[in-house]
Amino acid sequence: MKTKRMVFKAILIAIGVVISPIFRVVGFAPMQHVINVIGAVFLFPVENFTVALLIGIIRMFTMGVPPLAITGAIFGAYLSAYFYKKTHKFYMAALGEVIGTGIIGSMISYPVMKFIAGDGRVSLFYYTPSFIAATIIGSLIAVIFLKALESRNLVNKFKTKLNS
Repeated sequence: MKTKRMVFKAILIAIGVVISPIFRVVGFAPMQHVINVIGAVFLFPVENFTVALLIGIIRMFTMGVPPLAITGAIFGAYLSAYFYKKTHKFYMAALGEVIGTGIIGSMISYPVMKFIAGDGRVSLFYYTPSFIAATIIGSLIAVIFLKALESRNLVNKFKTKLNS
């Protein structure tokens, strides 16, 4: 079982890194949120957090993406999985992603970008509009995908195989 979960996480990381440049502009990466919400359904909160963190680190080192790759993903990944585990509703995973990334992640991005990355033009809510837009778009895509899987009875089958 551990091997299956590890392989699933590795696949999510690989897909996340590969699809992240699609529709990406600075501070706006909806494909990361697709992975976060899908991961929320099949992984525990800390695992989903770790997947998002590793995607962010790989994107930073291979694609030259700023620290937003991490601050704009990890909080939503954790909260989306947490909300899903409490409710077992896809829309709650999406809501966790919007709150975690769109609000918390965007605000935490301010000190990271201002004081660590040295970007003097940012303010506390500088990233909030684009982060919220990206999370809504990505979460919507993920919910549509998960609903399609559910209509084919694949969500529960995958959860059983992954011991989620």
